[in-house]
Amino acid sequence: MEWQIVFTGVLFLIVYAIIISEKIHRTVIALFGAALLILLGIITQHEAVQYIDFNTIGLLFGMMVIVGITRKSGVFEYIAIKAAHSTGGDPVKIMIALSIFTAVASALLDNVTTVLLVVPVTISICAALEINPVPIFVAEIMSSNIGGTATLIGDPPNIMIGSATGLGFMDFIINLTPVVIVIFIVTLLLLKLIYKKKLITTEENKLKLMAMDPALAIKDQVLLKKSLTVIALVILGFITHQYLHLESATIAITGAAVLMLITREDPEEALLSVEWATLFFFVGLFILVGGLEKVGIIESMAREAVKITQGNVTLSAIFIIWFSAIASAFIDNIPFVATFIPLITEMGQIGHMNIAPLWWALSLGACLGGNGTIIGASANVIVSGIAAREGHHISFLYYMKIAFPLMLVSVFIAMVYLLIFLM
Repeated sequence: MEWQIVFTGVLFLIVYAIIISEKIHRTVIALFGAALLILLGIITQHEAVQYIDFNTIGLLFGMMVIVGITRKSGVFEYIAIKAAHSTGGDPVKIMIALSIFTAVASALLDNVTTVLLVVPVTISICAALEINPVPIFVAEIMSSNIGGTATLIGDPPNIMIGSATGLGFMDFIINLTPVVIVIFIVTLLLLKLIYKKKLITTEENKLKLMAMDPALAIKDQVLLKKSLTVIALVILGFITHQYLHLESATIAITGAAVLMLITREDPEEALLSVEWATLFFFVGLFILVGGLEKVGIIESMAREAVKITQGNVTLSAIFIIWFSAIASAFIDNIPFVATFIPLITEMGQIGHMNIAPLWWALSLGACLGGNGTIIGASANVIVSGIAAREGHHISFLYYMKIAFPLMLVSVFIAMVYLLIFLM
């Protein structure tokens, strides 16, 4: 019905406007918007549940529990002191070191797991140096999404594209990793220019940090060994989950259950480390975007985008990389990519064109575009949620002011690479 299309579109815009304004907590307004869609019959409760990506929710939940238990061993403080020692305690060098770790880990694991592990380390380092951790959080968010673009398993859009097309792990490394390295270096240099005057600490704090003994940070050796063993197995599970035909959420939740079992952790205490507000924000967001899918708004937008290019592969690639980047900055890239995959397949069948470059355009646009806003990707929301709980609020507009221009630079580099090497 016409009113349902209009109402769903307007509701979505209003909810996002309120999220941007931060007048109401984003979890509350997202759930309220989702509830309205169900109350008015635009989607049924059954459909709403189907639109929720429980693999994402389960992955987040499992890793939050694992990280919460592991944190008690003191291992994050140990890593923090080691990292500080390697950089001489210089805040800018620490930002670069943690960004490199985040990017590499995001490529080999997934970006959500990586930020869950690296954010506690960042908080410990910044507390010791008495500096604001927000600049480093921004660098880590951007690094996680850039690094995740490099491989098949790094970011959910790549997993979806690989599954739909048969592209394998090495296909992504060969075609995307070279440009990802260039984009990462450029982004780091720009972030260094932006933040070098804000990341300043005293020589006294540096010396204080350098004098700390990393070994003293370990509070429980037994818990440390058990936690690291489970984390290693979970990481192995993430790397091999495609071959094992298991979802990443299954690996994470199993790891959380095993760790609680072997450490005899009180489940009520373990669940206190879960960012429930963040998880329910995702639930509301998935349902809202599901409403856009149900009434046909996302598909209509995507079909119009395909029509504009008139079957030209080069124009199609340019349009897809920019359209997916801008859209993914504001709309979760998972349902967006899910909508675009069949459309690209259809283009190849109708126009008898080589659509291989279009898959890379979609991957680069959707993954890099997630850096544009604080709600553009799962990793962004996770970092901002943990930061808020620790008293370091990252506002929508502050993050966008820094990250959106850098995202545009990264997509421009990706477009040039795409046109020269992948067409």
